[in-house]
Amino acid sequence: MDSTEASKRPVEAPAFDKRQFRNALGRFASGVTIVTTRDSVRTHGMTANSFVSVSLDPPLILISVDNRANMHTLLPTTRYFGVSVLAEEQELLSNHFAGREVEGIQIPFVDKNDVPVIDGAVAHFVARVVDVHPAGDHTLYIGHVEHFEARDGRPLLFHAGNYRKLHAD
Repeated sequence: MDSTEASKRPVEAPAFDKRQFRNALGRFASGVTIVTTRDSVRTHGMTANSFVSVSLDPPLILISVDNRANMHTLLPTTRYFGVSVLAEEQELLSNHFAGREVEGIQIPFVDKNDVPVIDGAVAHFVARVVDVHPAGDHTLYIGHVEHFEARDGRPLLFHAGNYRKLHAD
């Protein structure tokens, strides 16, 4: 067999390691948000760092929701969601809404345009779901922003599986 024939043989891809993939994604530092909605019975929330701006005109944002999450079953019905960009002192709230319930925690919900958000966050967005895109084991919800506000403060960050804080120079 000559070198030309050897170079045409298919190369087997290495096994895809999901844990290593997740760890590599974790090298991208992000803010921490709590996504909220309200059905006819109660307020629901989940911690998410998959939140991005999509467009300024019209004002659109995107959240990525695991297909197994309760939020995924609620958003097609409620059609509205809030995004609270957490302040660095709100780590316990992030843990609580990530499924690590904190005993006795008081959830500081406030309503903005009839949608619950977390009081004390550095920014709030209220959006109406305008598009939905299935994407593997998650679904992308695009929302048209109907209300937003921001305040000075340091955001809670997440990097390499740990919470982080901004440090002044």
